[in-house]
Amino acid sequence: MTALSEQATDYNLLKNRFRGYFPVIIDVETAGLNAQTDALLELAAITLKMDENGWLVPDEKCHFHIQPFEGANINPESLKFNGIDIDNPLRGAVSENIAISELFKMVRRGQKAADCQRSIIVAHNATFDQSFLMAAAERTKIKRNPFHPFSMFDTATLSGFMFGQTVLVKGCQAANIAFDGKQAHSALYDTERTAELFCYMVNHLKQLGGFPHVANRA
Repeated sequence: MTALSEQATDYNLLKNRFRGYFPVIIDVETAGLNAQTDALLELAAITLKMDENGWLVPDEKCHFHIQPFEGANINPESLKFNGIDIDNPLRGAVSENIAISELFKMVRRGQKAADCQRSIIVAHNATFDQSFLMAAAERTKIKRNPFHPFSMFDTATLSGFMFGQTVLVKGCQAANIAFDGKQAHSALYDTERTAELFCYMVNHLKQLGGFPHVANRA
């Protein structure tokens, strides 16, 4: 047995699949498009793990309805789009401080268990979700942010590459993942579907023999 084969990378370990990154599915609902001025109203996250056979599957989840931060802009058109009634006491909304703190605790716990070096956001049109999450983290001044400050995995891009579909519902349909349009624009529901889609794409590539990639050698 050669030294190379003795040190072969075990890709059934999550830490080896994404170069030490711990992927976390994120979705947000907001009161506008500007992460610096518009309110973050809902946040959901799902961590991932490898099962005993090396297939990527969802693990822990968290979900928060969030109170608008002081001075936040509320765009009525955004509320019509996502159907959120910010004055409804049944929302059970918490402060950004509580939501971000609890999210970071869950992510750091999963990252440590997987022996990963840093967490990375996975989202559909990920720049939007990352910008709101990072803006909230900055406002709350919570230390030890586990996420990479600018790298991300965008499932819209990955779905476009794999299926020719960039819309979440279309990508899910291509992957035979059930999608209820009536529940869309709920942060938790969209996060769950995005997690299923991301896991499907990663696992399908493995199933087809495309990972780990071995370049042809002359």
